[in-house]
Amino acid sequence: MKRAVSISIGSSKRNKAVEVTLLGEKVSIERIGTDGDMEAAALKFKELDGTVDAFGVGGGDLSMIVDGKKYDFHSVKPMVRFIKKTPVVDGSGLRNTLEKKAAPFIMEKLGDYINTMGKTAMVMTGSDRWGLTSSFLDAGFKCIFGDMLFSLEIPIPLRTAKQVKLLASLLLPIALRLPFHWIYPVGEKQEERKPKYPQYFKEVTVVAGDCHYIKRYMPDDMKGKIVVTNTTTPEDVELFRKCGVKYLVTTTPVLEGRSFGTNMMEAALVAISGKNRPLTWDEYNEMLGKLGFEPQLQELN
Repeated sequence: MKRAVSISIGSSKRNKAVEVTLLGEKVSIERIGTDGDMEAAALKFKELDGTVDAFGVGGGDLSMIVDGKKYDFHSVKPMVRFIKKTPVVDGSGLRNTLEKKAAPFIMEKLGDYINTMGKTAMVMTGSDRWGLTSSFLDAGFKCIFGDMLFSLEIPIPLRTAKQVKLLASLLLPIALRLPFHWIYPVGEKQEERKPKYPQYFKEVTVVAGDCHYIKRYMPDDMKGKIVVTNTTTPEDVELFRKCGVKYLVTTTPVLEGRSFGTNMMEAALVAISGKNRPLTWDEYNEMLGKLGFEPQLQELN
């Protein structure tokens, strides 16, 4: 059996292991959280290197791709410094393929509802989720991008792709050298709620992006909203339901009650491919087509 392991600097409370069959190949997929300890994650990678078929980096990215331009997360790179044998991925390959399907999918399934409520969306971080950003813009949504609001804590919403790309080109080379926990919640902080800028949530029908960001910053009143995200646990789903979210769309498949992150699913695809290297976007698209992966829709209220 193939084995794919995601080692995350996120909370160990979200640990999970399942066995699935993908394209006729059995694969064990497992998430191991280190509660914000990046060095513990590095040592776990070192321990398992060469004994598993693929690694996923969870809770942080090795790089970001904004409109085809790559920006390296220098503060996350030390986490994978001991890996010599096992291929390692961070989910960016799948994010830019699976997440581009999000807006066409929800318009197909929920078009009447969206047209009634307003064809508006907020992407929590447009630069980090370029697949979502381009998906909603291409589908004709009026968008807010929360890069400055939620990542930099500057009370200025971005509203165009041009603004997101300009911000990325100016700030990412600096921001991605800062300690990772300055710009993204890790460990137990992922479970903290700090609602912010409720006026921008109120302005939109769809809230899309990283699940931790959405949970952390969304207001208690999310009545009628559509949430588009990837990694959810049953507890996350219950929180969204309690806050009044109408529909939950996950861009990765739900396996045994939860959807795993794109890094985990990407590692699983690398493992079953047998190529012993990260795949190209074309290879991911080909495998996704064969698997029939598409976003999952749940009505919560």
